[in-house]
Amino acid sequence: MDAETVTDFIYSHVPELILLVGGLIALLIVYTYIKDEMSMKYKVSMAFGVLFGILMIVLCVSSYAGWDMFPAVVIAITGFTLVIRPFREVHFAAIGALLVMVLVYVFLGGTAGTALEFVASGWPRIIAALVIGAVAYMIMNFVESIIKIFGKLLNWWPFLLVLALICIVEALLMLLGYGSLYDFVTGGQ
Repeated sequence: MDAETVTDFIYSHVPELILLVGGLIALLIVYTYIKDEMSMKYKVSMAFGVLFGILMIVLCVSSYAGWDMFPAVVIAITGFTLVIRPFREVHFAAIGALLVMVLVYVFLGGTAGTALEFVASGWPRIIAALVIGAVAYMIMNFVESIIKIFGKLLNWWPFLLVLALICIVEALLMLLGYGSLYDFVTGGQ
């Protein structure tokens, strides 16, 4: 088998290969989590899952138009699940709000000599940055809560195990020429 044949195979079976590798990584995460969730193997498998999850999402967003709907949805869900797993307990809303406050504070400092000059310095500048940061926090906290709800469900290890198995079965069915798992279950309708 020459390099051109291998390259052609990879390019013509991207969704299947992504599903297979993503499913295997999810299985590895489940296995290492059940075995010892504090182990370095679990942490490394999660880190590898984040990297591959990002790749899954990027490829899905950029290439989904040429793919069947079911595999594209499974790839997107699996990618999101792999990416969100290690960040379930990080409070991005607070980090984002602090960033917004700093940016607003800096921006308002540059408004001297304009109609917004009254907020260019002193207490008005600090209060405006805090208020805008608080609004940003409320919005980001709401979005973060919604993401965490889905993240907790998708990262519950039994669900992750089922998702991994769906990825692997979907990939194998597609590679063997049987179409999608959706087509297999619905009888091709």
